[in-house]
Amino acid sequence: MLHKNPAQSMIALFGLLFCMASATQAQHAAPKLANVTILATGGTIAGSGASSTTTVGYTAATVGVQRLIAAVPELAKVANVNGEQVFQIASENMTNEHWLTLAKRVNVLLAQSNVDGIVITHGTDTLEETAYFLNLVVKSRKPVVLVGAMRPSTAISADGPINLYNSVMLAASPEAVGKGVLVAMNDQIQSARDVTKVNTSTLDSFRTPELGLLGYIQGSKPFFYRQQIRKHTTETEFDIGALQVLPQVDIVYGYANVGPVAVDAFMAAGAKGIIHAGVGDGSLAARVKPALVAAHAKGAVVVRASRVGQGILARNGEANDDELDFVVADTLSAQKARILLMLALTKTTSTKEIQRMFYTY
Repeated sequence: MLHKNPAQSMIALFGLLFCMASATQAQHAAPKLANVTILATGGTIAGSGASSTTTVGYTAATVGVQRLIAAVPELAKVANVNGEQVFQIASENMTNEHWLTLAKRVNVLLAQSNVDGIVITHGTDTLEETAYFLNLVVKSRKPVVLVGAMRPSTAISADGPINLYNSVMLAASPEAVGKGVLVAMNDQIQSARDVTKVNTSTLDSFRTPELGLLGYIQGSKPFFYRQQIRKHTTETEFDIGALQVLPQVDIVYGYANVGPVAVDAFMAAGAKGIIHAGVGDGSLAARVKPALVAAHAKGAVVVRASRVGQGILARNGEANDDELDFVVADTLSAQKARILLMLALTKTTSTKEIQRMFYTY
């Protein structure tokens, strides 16, 4: 109903128009940005070379996290970003102790309501191992994304900035929730369990050759086409909260003319588990089998894996695992089998239980 007084009518009309404009503006307001914490550990993504054309022979882990963030101002468009320098190392120097420190920090951060996702910058040499370890011990459905680079930050064609942008966008996205720990490089989304480094230097070095990537990143959006169905993160039985050290597990590589020396040396050094990366389907050479049997008799858990890199390791295939009381690695690489065995040994030494874990995770 209009006011009889013209002035009052105009005031009422302006008020109505203002309310309508405010409502329309609110509808079109930019969505609230997620809060993403970048945990930096060093690596090539934080490396520098002698010149802009230096893509090999550079020095890793020279650039701090704040400089990494500042170099990609576009991050502010996809998330509220802050950074922490957890380590500053080349990833070949990553240790069990580093993993425990990193994982505990991730769990603390993800328990906070003001953290929606985590990005971890990491050297590529052991990135797949760190990713799988976190995949087994992170206790949150919030996204955790590992990212690295194949070229240093000073290179004329550095891949670090776009990889970092994509990883932050992915960690901020609702689509990544509950997908387990992810690896985002070269515009692709890979699962921590299955991804591996397949080339020494090219930009497409991270792949999942047989089982396939999870999806792509395009136009600042993630596109998922499949997901990891093996249990991970909140679904696992592993709790590292009170752990200060992981059991010693070592890898013995199979090759022509292999002997018992490596197995014996690892056992003398205190190994609680041995991963045998055998030839073919995890075959046991006649000269190394007695050493593995002796290691088992001394209490070590022996897991048969393969150096091939693809395929299922058949139980009771190239060895009578039931009789030997050995475990098989399923599709896990030797380096990832080592990680699972270390965590398994914090729970049990039963080979039946450990075999169940290898078929579960």
